[in-house]
Amino acid sequence: MKTLFIECNMGAAGDMLMAALLELLPDKSAFLAKINSMGLPGVQVSAKPVTKSGITGTSVSVIARNTEEKSIDTDMEWLHLEGEHDNEHEHSHGCGHSHDHEHDSDCEHELLHNRKNDHHHTGLIEIEKILSDLHVSDNVKNDALKIYGLLAEAESLAHGRPVSEVHFHEVGALDAITDIVGVCMLMEELAPQRVIVSPVHVGSGFVHCAHGILPVPAPATAHILKNVPAFGGKIKGELCTPTGAALLKYFADDFDSMPRMRVEQIGYGMGKKDFEAVNCVRVFLGESSLQESREQALPVNGQFLEQNPTQSRSMAGSEAQPNHQIAELSCNIDDMTAEALAFTCQTLMNAGALDVFFIATGMKKNRPGVLLTCICDVQKADTFAELMLKFTTTFGVRKIVLDRYMLERKVKTAETPFGKVRVKTGTGYGTAKSKLEYDDVAALAKEHNIPIHEMERKLWAHLEQSAL
Repeated sequence: MKTLFIECNMGAAGDMLMAALLELLPDKSAFLAKINSMGLPGVQVSAKPVTKSGITGTSVSVIARNTEEKSIDTDMEWLHLEGEHDNEHEHSHGCGHSHDHEHDSDCEHELLHNRKNDHHHTGLIEIEKILSDLHVSDNVKNDALKIYGLLAEAESLAHGRPVSEVHFHEVGALDAITDIVGVCMLMEELAPQRVIVSPVHVGSGFVHCAHGILPVPAPATAHILKNVPAFGGKIKGELCTPTGAALLKYFADDFDSMPRMRVEQIGYGMGKKDFEAVNCVRVFLGESSLQESREQALPVNGQFLEQNPTQSRSMAGSEAQPNHQIAELSCNIDDMTAEALAFTCQTLMNAGALDVFFIATGMKKNRPGVLLTCICDVQKADTFAELMLKFTTTFGVRKIVLDRYMLERKVKTAETPFGKVRVKTGTGYGTAKSKLEYDDVAALAKEHNIPIHEMERKLWAHLEQSAL
């Protein structure tokens, strides 16, 4: 099984991950030309070899509107300067770090801003528009938007604001989009079947931001890394940025030590800062051992399935219990156009809703209307209720809290002779199932000019053979 192991002994940031993965490609310049032509104005990406502690790797720089974002780590002694402010720091690029520039600024910790107090900012809706216009695949756009969703959700939780009020600084957004899209493009190009990430070194101390001094890891990073093995240490500085954390969280199938694998390629993505230890992200690409691959890839009911046997056993049995709570928000609408309803549904999905749908219903005064329903996590119900009130004509939203039985889900991208296809798997409660992503199957069927059911049959036949 094609396996990618990402070693984060010195944390991770967007540009470091991009640089490390870039080293695995046979032609770096071709990829740089591809990313520089993706249609993001005012952005230029470059790469150069860098040697740190006697080890040579690649350093990636992203120039957005003639600016390269940087973050400013702050010594703890700053806290003893009662009431004093360092003017030099106050006029710096604030906090952010959409990547390790280093680890950059304006504001990725503080993605959240008030429009009236800052320069132009970009919300998730604007981010979606920017991504939709890029010259990249739909898979890359989809991955990038979901990663932005992780960032916005973390900022929302950290600052106690609705996701709809999370905004990205203009330069920081361009910078982060480049890092995120670049890594997504590389993951699509490399197409690993399994991604394992080491425990993440987050650093220690404080980082200076536009809104003050934040502890390391920054609040957004800490939220993203919930349930992820992480550690601090003696190194003073921010080693893992919010974007780095979001990229790792999104692509990782597991966080663990290096698996048993036959390594074929190694890449070093160098950071901009220098520490006693070499500041880099290291990646290993190769094949997992046959036994480990068989444990991870099982044909179930004639279908290729990635399964966690331990979890499947623990959730099996006759006394199944709900493992998740959700909120069901709904409202009746009879005075919105189909276009406006579609826009609202997409807005809710982009904000992280679990599902959004509407069905035809009868309303007062014999008017035909729709029942709009949004499914979301209970903790986010207030946020989505606010969005529904904002983007629809309704004057009220109803809420029901429900228990949900939910299989453990994973999505993998598999290489086939016909092209790449995503495989969704679910395990638990004594059940294991899998299915192919419809959009991928449809695209391949169109490309090869065969019926979609025939393409699906061919894909499953190949995936089952690969699992043997």
